[in-house]
Amino acid sequence: MKHKINLNVNGEKHSIEVESHHTLLYAIREILHLTGTKKGCGEGECGACTVIMDGVPVRSCLVLAVEADGKDITTIEGIAKDGKLTKVQEAFIEAGAIQCGFCTPGFIVAIEALLKKKKNPKRSEIIEALGGHLCRCTGYEAILKAIEKISK
Repeated sequence: MKHKINLNVNGEKHSIEVESHHTLLYAIREILHLTGTKKGCGEGECGACTVIMDGVPVRSCLVLAVEADGKDITTIEGIAKDGKLTKVQEAFIEAGAIQCGFCTPGFIVAIEALLKKKKNPKRSEIIEALGGHLCRCTGYEAILKAIEKISK
């Protein structure tokens, strides 16, 4: 069964048709062709598909597209403004927190959401915000250092 839904993705309004079983991740990648949001595990365990929905980071593989009807969605493509990287993105580059880059969009989106709520999070709050985000390359320390550097 097809459903017409309206999404505001990265400040642009979209009216799309999805099937009942389509996830928000599917809508973002396959219908809207925004491929920065990655499909990792498909079970909400890895964090690669994290987007911000109405101000809250969510695993887009666990959200049905119909549940996102009328919501504001921010993907990694919507983080930088006018081609200028954010402090988080710059810090990831400077700290070497990007290796293969597959998990990076989810990490950055989650941290951007955290920093909108709390300007100077403690290390424990950063770790909590990144709970469930998996990275095989960096060992996490570079990621934590990047975030701590900009949150001081």
